[in-house]
Amino acid sequence: MRISAFSVAVVALVLAGCGDDKAAAPGAAGDATAGATSGAAVVPPPAGSNWTEVTAMTPEGGFRMGNPDAKVKLVEFASLTCPHCKDFHEAASETIKNRYVASGEVSYEFRNFVLNGPDYAASLLARCQGPQAFFGLLGAFFNDQANWLEPFTKLTPEQQAALSALPQEQQMAGLAAAGELDGYVRTRGIPKAKFDQCLADEAAIKTLADLRTQATDKYKLTGTPGFVINEQTQEGVFDWKTLEPKLQAALQ
Repeated sequence: MRISAFSVAVVALVLAGCGDDKAAAPGAAGDATAGATSGAAVVPPPAGSNWTEVTAMTPEGGFRMGNPDAKVKLVEFASLTCPHCKDFHEAASETIKNRYVASGEVSYEFRNFVLNGPDYAASLLARCQGPQAFFGLLGAFFNDQANWLEPFTKLTPEQQAALSALPQEQQMAGLAAAGELDGYVRTRGIPKAKFDQCLADEAAIKTLADLRTQATDKYKLTGTPGFVINEQTQEGVFDWKTLEPKLQAALQ
């Protein structure tokens, strides 16, 4: 994967949307507290923990929370720069975690579907601390989306040209620094040395590219957020109001 393809050339597209317009209709997010409880039987977690604290990186490249042997395996493909993904996170994340994952009957896995350069940089930083720290960083990037994206929207043509002129192995870190992500993540446990290391990780960059290909080629997803339940793509499902009934049905 050539870094410049995502880091510089598409920086101007940072707020261009979340894929297929039909997949991301405004106002799609529902109330996370709506609907019946799952009715799932509680599966005991490992001694001394609960399922919301059990995390791992999966062989497919995502980060999973919950029982690896859960009856229902929910996978979300999403972009950190997608406003509709932020809406879904705000509407659903606590309910998924505390009602479904905590039961042991549902696992939740997040797989990045990168859309642009700032998304690539933020995704690398969120992932580089490993699965235990990932979900907290994921929440921070969604909750603060408008704030951390703003510096990217103000990059001048001259700044973008300067980034393009950097050696390719420096472009991702250069873009992230130009967007002031170094300061943003420093307060969240990622010092400058780690920041540079994360953004230069070729294997991690390839994993993100592979996840995007997986989303489009294997699961035929056309917009974000997109969902897969027990390896079945959930067509026409882009918000919590339409996803929760699918989870309920899978638990029956």
